[in-house]
Amino acid sequence: MKKHKLSVILSLTALAFATQLNAQDSNTDNHTIGITIPEVALVDIEPAASKNITMGFTAPTEAGLPITLTGTNNTLWLNYSSIKSVTDATRTVSVKLNAVIPGVDIKVTAAAATGSGAGTLGTPSAQLILSAADQTIISGIGSAYTGDGANNGHNLTYALAPGSGSGSVAAYADLQATTTAVATVTYTISDN
Repeated sequence: MKKHKLSVILSLTALAFATQLNAQDSNTDNHTIGITIPEVALVDIEPAASKNITMGFTAPTEAGLPITLTGTNNTLWLNYSSIKSVTDATRTVSVKLNAVIPGVDIKVTAAAATGSGAGTLGTPSAQLILSAADQTIISGIGSAYTGDGANNGHNLTYALAPGSGSGSVAAYADLQATTTAVATVTYTISDN
């Protein structure tokens, strides 16, 4: 019985000693870090203070000639920030007009992204003739940012043309003399 008692006491002592050893610090330790990355889809036109533009045509000086464009405008920049969700392959930026100006085609071209951005920046389409329907102007946007302000993102070049009927949304016959006709151009970033 003494042997059995001694074995039990030694076993309990060994167990207590082993438990005490496991509770001590060691030469390594660890912890977890939780990381939250928000989904982001933001777009804007820069410079914000002067993003409303005015363009026009010049009257011909010779009978039989059409009105001509007075120039293009490339003062605006398209900026965006995008963190796509796990299920989204890419995003696009689309553009549309709220109303077509009778007889006038409004054309826009986006240049390749430049500036201080990073990530999977999108690819611009060819020149678009704006209409009331959404058209993709930038495609293939992943998780990226263009940089903020002028000289960052995609430079936008606007041009006007009197409607020709061929590949345009306007017809020359619909032109009407006006001092200021206003159309709103809307850019939208969205998932594919």
